[in-house]
Amino acid sequence: MAIISQLRKARLYGILDLSYVKEAEAPTVARRMLEGGVQILQLRAKKMDAAQFTRLAQILAPLCRDHDVPFILNDHPELVHETGADGAHVGQDDTSVAEARCLAGDRAIIGKSTHSLAQAVAAQAEAPDYLGFGPLFATATKPDYKPIGLSEIAQVHRKVPLPVFCIGGIKRENLPTILAAGAVRIVIVSGILTATCPLKYISDCLRELDKHDANSIVHDTKTAT
Repeated sequence: MAIISQLRKARLYGILDLSYVKEAEAPTVARRMLEGGVQILQLRAKKMDAAQFTRLAQILAPLCRDHDVPFILNDHPELVHETGADGAHVGQDDTSVAEARCLAGDRAIIGKSTHSLAQAVAAQAEAPDYLGFGPLFATATKPDYKPIGLSEIAQVHRKVPLPVFCIGGIKRENLPTILAAGAVRIVIVSGILTATCPLKYISDCLRELDKHDANSIVHDTKTAT
């Protein structure tokens, strides 16, 4: 289960969101993200049909394997095996973690979105491999979701013994504040995808993450209190 080990060590999760990137440019952008150092890559393409999504995912999967980076599909656990992806991510209103795992396979990584401390604590019963927690700030990626702010970040790490990736409006500029609030792992979407130089942007974010004690990751392996 080496890919699970990679997930647990990851701190910077990048999402290749096709609302920011043209389909034809997606492989090139993914390659830049991987070369820059993102430690998980998710494909999100809400407006793509299943056939298009499958074709693109089949191109991206070997790129991720070459970089030893877990490749996650947004919303399509049924396509994990066919595309060669490592897992899928489901939202609060999507299929359950158990159903997603049934579709994706027992060895697949399954992540779950949560939008409050209560949801994150409750999600443990579904046994996902990791949680998304946010949106911390208002974001065009999730315009219908109310920002939850920073006040519950430290609590979610104390109460949830899973890898927790904070998400939503996170940028290089506000990353120090988010880490100071207790975040251990982060997801960045538009900041990377709209950067003039994605490689430098990612490098700067990784440097900021490295300033904070990487041993804080032990929170995820302790028994929740």
